[in-house]
Amino acid sequence: MTKAYVFPGQGAQFTGMGKELYDSNATAKALFDQANDILGFDITDVMFEGSAEDLKQTKITQPAVFLHSVIVAKTMENFNPAMLAGHSLGEISALVAADVLSFEDGLKLVSTRATAMQKACEQNPSTMAAILGLDDADVESVCAEISDEVVVAANYNCPGQLVISGSNEGVKIACEKLLEKGAKRALPLPVGGAFHSPLMEPAKTELADAINNADFSKPACPVYQNVSTVGETDPQVIKANLIAQLTAPVKWTQSVQNMVSDGASEFIEVGPGRALQGMIKKVDRALQTSGVS
Repeated sequence: MTKAYVFPGQGAQFTGMGKELYDSNATAKALFDQANDILGFDITDVMFEGSAEDLKQTKITQPAVFLHSVIVAKTMENFNPAMLAGHSLGEISALVAADVLSFEDGLKLVSTRATAMQKACEQNPSTMAAILGLDDADVESVCAEISDEVVVAANYNCPGQLVISGSNEGVKIACEKLLEKGAKRALPLPVGGAFHSPLMEPAKTELADAINNADFSKPACPVYQNVSTVGETDPQVIKANLIAQLTAPVKWTQSVQNMVSDGASEFIEVGPGRALQGMIKKVDRALQTSGVS
């Protein structure tokens, strides 16, 4: 059975995340302590004891989810993936798990990404919403019709679930139009801004500099990236896709479909939550899914 390991993104966080691992595993404790030193503050305090509101800040959420996912992978006994992928932020977790990036460089990149995105959110008040029960093409066409505001398809999570992203007004107008068009629901998401949209452009330069200055190695196995949706092994292509991802949509449905076409029959979610397992089952109910947290 060909195993694909997948890593969650922002939204998977919860109070107490990683504490059991920290308390029970010496390797995990050392990595968490190293992360505190790299970041210059005790993120473990927020992860283990912070409120949901504390954890929701982009500059905290992203490194917290990354750390939980990567440290779980590094302490697993039989971590031997044939292919890897991560949803949005989770793509950096996957790259560390694939030995493309070191733990330290991966964490520094995540921290830079989170800080740059938070600044972009503050410059342009914006949001996201999940659209349920419509074909992707219908969502795309409604977004394209709204020309005086920014609103785009951002996360192709699974059939019948597409997240849109843009200005507050753009998302509001799109939600109204999509409900009229027959969407079952249009759910505003509790996020800091319009991720994977043109409104993240101000963060791109800062992130690109950090990515271009980091050491990227050839992965231990193919990494299916959000932008290209295919298994990548060339470090320069991986870099370019990671930079593009900030303003481009997360093509998760297509990535899972391509992993299945390339032989994946079992998907293991590594890190907090079960969101990716649910999405993968909606792509193909026959797929075997499980999680390690």
